[in-house]
Amino acid sequence: MESATGIATVAALLGDPARAAMLWLLIDGRARPAGELAFAANVSAQSASGHLSKLVHAQLLQVETQGRHRYYRLADHTVALALESLAAISPRPAVRALLASKGTPPAMRFARTCYDHLAGELAVTLLLKMENKGWLRRADKSFALSPRGEKAFEDLGIDLDALRGSKRQFACGCLDWSERQFHLGGALGAALLQQLLQRRWLMRVQKTRVLQLSPQGREGLQQAFDLRL
Repeated sequence: MESATGIATVAALLGDPARAAMLWLLIDGRARPAGELAFAANVSAQSASGHLSKLVHAQLLQVETQGRHRYYRLADHTVALALESLAAISPRPAVRALLASKGTPPAMRFARTCYDHLAGELAVTLLLKMENKGWLRRADKSFALSPRGEKAFEDLGIDLDALRGSKRQFACGCLDWSERQFHLGGALGAALLQQLLQRRWLMRVQKTRVLQLSPQGREGLQQAFDLRL
């Protein structure tokens, strides 16, 4: 019952369009001032202050003070993931509106982190490419590696035996909120992202969940996955 009450409380906060607009503007992880959030929500500064106070009190936002200025950001990555999960189950017109809004940078739609694996247009394209090449075989929401797929991932330096020995699900589909298709999750998805970061094919954008494709990454993805971007 306590969990149900907590869910209802958060749902009530997110159910207000102004508060939802403010939270969505912060989805990329950056901190923004109250004035910018008020503009995005189309409310007065006084009204925005009330909304922000409620979100901070509910631990959905945290506030940082720099001199006379106050900046707001999402409390942690779980808030962002919760917002993305809601976007994933929202009607398509609502998702199109989110993507068209000022709160969804094109760079975030292209590549970002989702928990500890890759998400966005790049992630969905990679998964489709791996399926088309016969590396991965889908069974409902789970994936199995073919012999060719095993060799490809081992060539990338991924220890498949170690992944299979972990308690985590090996490979699964994770619904991408912006593309409305699966990207690769599970232990294999996390290991793939780590390799892409270690090779510096992808670079983290500071204080955000956005990932940037490097020139060597563009070349590396073409060589390893036959993916032309």
